[in-house]
Amino acid sequence: MREFSLPALYEVPADGNLTDLIRRNAAQHPDVAVVGRKRNGRWEDVTATVFLAEVRAAAKGLIAAGVEPGGRVALMSRTRYEWTLLDFAIWTAGGVTVPVYETSSPEQISWILSDSGAVACLVETDAHAEAVASVRDRLPGLAHLWQIEPSDGTESAVAALTAAGAAVDDATVDERSSAANADSPATIVYTSGTTGRPKGCVLTHRSFFAECGNVVERLRPMFRTGEGSVLLFLPLAHVLGRLVEVAALMAPIKLGHVSDVKTLTDELASFRPTVVLGVPRVFEKVYNSARAQAVATGKGKIFDRAADVAGAYSRALDEKGGPSLGLRLQHKLFDKLVYGKLRAALGGRATHAISGGGPLGERLGHFFRGLGFTVLEGYGLTESCAATTFNPYDRPKIGTVGQPLPGSVVRIADDGEVLLHGEHLFTGYWNNEQATAESLADGWFHTGDLGTLDVDGYLSITGRKKEILVTAGGKNVAPAVIEDRIRAHALIAECMVVGDGRPFVGALLTVDEEFLPRWAKEHGKESLSHDALLSDPDLLAELQSAVDDGNKAVSKAESVRRFRVLKHQFTEESGHVTPSLKLKRGVVAKDFADEIEAIYTK
Repeated sequence: MREFSLPALYEVPADGNLTDLIRRNAAQHPDVAVVGRKRNGRWEDVTATVFLAEVRAAAKGLIAAGVEPGGRVALMSRTRYEWTLLDFAIWTAGGVTVPVYETSSPEQISWILSDSGAVACLVETDAHAEAVASVRDRLPGLAHLWQIEPSDGTESAVAALTAAGAAVDDATVDERSSAANADSPATIVYTSGTTGRPKGCVLTHRSFFAECGNVVERLRPMFRTGEGSVLLFLPLAHVLGRLVEVAALMAPIKLGHVSDVKTLTDELASFRPTVVLGVPRVFEKVYNSARAQAVATGKGKIFDRAADVAGAYSRALDEKGGPSLGLRLQHKLFDKLVYGKLRAALGGRATHAISGGGPLGERLGHFFRGLGFTVLEGYGLTESCAATTFNPYDRPKIGTVGQPLPGSVVRIADDGEVLLHGEHLFTGYWNNEQATAESLADGWFHTGDLGTLDVDGYLSITGRKKEILVTAGGKNVAPAVIEDRIRAHALIAECMVVGDGRPFVGALLTVDEEFLPRWAKEHGKESLSHDALLSDPDLLAELQSAVDDGNKAVSKAESVRRFRVLKHQFTEESGHVTPSLKLKRGVVAKDFADEIEAIYTK
């Protein structure tokens, strides 16, 4: 058994709650822009004073509508300014926010709203409103439904709440906003649910204070008030998005929102954040798109050489003596030719990014650090209020998920499971004592993940306990290592390793449907249909090279011997991934049982 901890850098206020942040900002930084709001195609600054006033006005409407202290209010919307505004309004009214993914089905909405006992629901679109309305007969406790962006010309939720609360006095709001203490529930975040129904994780105000306070202090150079900014495009229904929301207002630095990731490149250029938050797939797309564009313009060899130099330069930074003179000269040349353009595409101001939700991989980690844009990988779960480990900006170890959150402890159990202890942890699963007892024992949260700690306390995740495969030959295989390596290839969207009880390890692959047409054009195969492309010998050879590269990361007994290509990517709509893009392995195995069988029989 091994464990590692770091001393806390932030002290949680015992009698405070998250609404203290916006009151403090208005008092200490009244004219500082704490949020950037997009209106009529342009970014507008929202000062700390204005934001507090808008939050309090909406909170008055919630109070007037009968939301009581501790009352649960559901919030279903894409990432946008109103999400953050209403989140803090719910807290200011003394309520508890229940996020709902905007892609959720009526059945999922019904479960989350009924299980949480939501008394009101805020939605964004007509489709969201219709989805809630379709199950409202199952929700007798749901008294109110407001829409952020109605299409029929009626008042928006914010305007309606502001008007409804006009008669509520300031003293009432002051009383409500101070009703919760650090140990009061702030939110119930439902897990994505790779198996069974989602469970509601109860996160307190203390959880967020401990999490965000220590993140901000450890990464303080990235959170400089009046200078820093972060552009949030991840779903705020996901706990990682909420970490950024609260941390930005805690610092405070300017927070921007992007609803549609298709516009991300343009928004990065116009907002110009100093910090970028993303998931590995975003950074993979940046790399793959840049390389594809270079190939299309006849500069593929230059890009590949620049990528090799960036990786070598980054690795040399970790060695005694650092990069050699020759490497520094090559790096300077490619900085003018390639790296500077890539940094400009990411807004031009950011030197660091924070990545979570899955492993980035050493190759991309070194590539981005080599071009002057260090991606700090972290690791966490909903139950740990997002990041429970992360790489420090001044001492990152590429390929690891960093050191423990200051003030917390990471322990590796005798069987390799990662155990967590700290103030940032959830207090339990809502209405589910059995699941709580199974996950929390003696103050330690059992993550279900497998990992190792090095001598400096940097954590590496090696797999999931429940996902370990045992081949017919008795070999234990952790799928994550090889899956992540194979998925790093530009053509591959998803990889799921199979082989439990089988004679060897196989894999199901899906092809990235955005990148496939580019590949077809580069190889003169535009005339082929989608299905014909998937069986094209050249494409299969390319996929085989990705599998071969993945096999280099594991032993021969763990390597993928054969694979099958599926016709379409896994999507949330198809039921094969969660809203946070985690594979539902059981569903995939059931739906593609014939394809798995073909790996071993054809």
